[in-house]
Amino acid sequence: MESCWRWFGPKDLVPLQHARQAGAIGIVTALHEISYKRSWTPAEIEARKALVEASGLRWSVCESIPVPSAIKLGGAGARAAIDVWKDSLANLARSGIKTVCYNFMPVVDWTRTDLRFEMPTTALALRFDMVEFIAYDVFVLSRKGAELDYAPELVQRAEQRLKGLDDEAILRLENNIIAGLPGGEDSYGRDAIRSAISLFDGMTAGDLQANLDAFLKEVVPVAAELGARLAIHPDDPPISLFGLPRVVSQASDLRRILGSVDHPANGLTLCVGSLGSRADNDVLAIAREFAARINFAHLRDVAIEADGSFVEASHLEGRSDMHAILSLLLGEEARRRGAGREDHQIPMRPDHGHLIADDIDKPTNPGYSLIGRLKGLGELHGVIHAIGKAGL
Repeated sequence: MESCWRWFGPKDLVPLQHARQAGAIGIVTALHEISYKRSWTPAEIEARKALVEASGLRWSVCESIPVPSAIKLGGAGARAAIDVWKDSLANLARSGIKTVCYNFMPVVDWTRTDLRFEMPTTALALRFDMVEFIAYDVFVLSRKGAELDYAPELVQRAEQRLKGLDDEAILRLENNIIAGLPGGEDSYGRDAIRSAISLFDGMTAGDLQANLDAFLKEVVPVAAELGARLAIHPDDPPISLFGLPRVVSQASDLRRILGSVDHPANGLTLCVGSLGSRADNDVLAIAREFAARINFAHLRDVAIEADGSFVEASHLEGRSDMHAILSLLLGEEARRRGAGREDHQIPMRPDHGHLIADDIDKPTNPGYSLIGRLKGLGELHGVIHAIGKAGL
């Protein structure tokens, strides 16, 4: 597998040379500073590519070209937004960046309630607490009808939890949920997120699926023509948030998405942690079913709780069998090599490492500190090496 590292550009707090020292070969990045309202030019892409290559690395994966709300909403604004997306995709592919990860989550991207949750080891982890999210949605944001989206017992627990939070803690919770995490499309204040949610009033899962299908019918042919591979990222967490539909959450969703435009260019990012944070998802079974369409992998894991809460586990210690998943991915690579595919290697990266050692006291992007990801990548390399030695 191709060992990669997410990097957020020249302003990233972890420099490229540290990614190389950690054992990465490829870089996963995007032109985050450019508005989604216009396409990325060849000159801009080549400049970023040259910056990566000057550090002895290669730009392996684009994560992500943002998919703006106009596309998810459909309607009059979708046409122009899709054309912008197609232009950026084509320019990336012509510059040799052939793997493009993207997501289709409405309004909020990946979401956590706590960015510094203390683990038994004293490491700090990212956590999604269902009760605290409900407390925010129902009693702070006061979204109309929000209480009907949750079990009454959870709403009662949320109300009690909120009573134990002071104003500073409530503001911190709000910022964690809506102010935007690294790589997300937008950052919101309270009034802004109410407005953004309202744009989707009345939208069903079927409506959002139809808009995703329309998007795929436009972009997959462009990728296919240029030899690029798309890799849709699962919803994180894979449940409805703020009453909004999410349609990339379980095996049935992936089956429909990959079948809507049935071409190898229409593929999947296997995010073990995102899929694994839903109790009824068997990530190994999902990986086995869709192995031929896995174009990118996020190798992290989670520990889940009965109420839907979860915390980022160490890379090898969550609910999924990472050894079995890596064995399957390596087997898929072997199958692709046997078929003569030049793109047989599956790029992967560690994700959402714990805050450990002196990173705890440094400014970091949540989930993207140096030492926790270095530890995760080292663990993954160890498993891959052991599988290779065993001849599996």
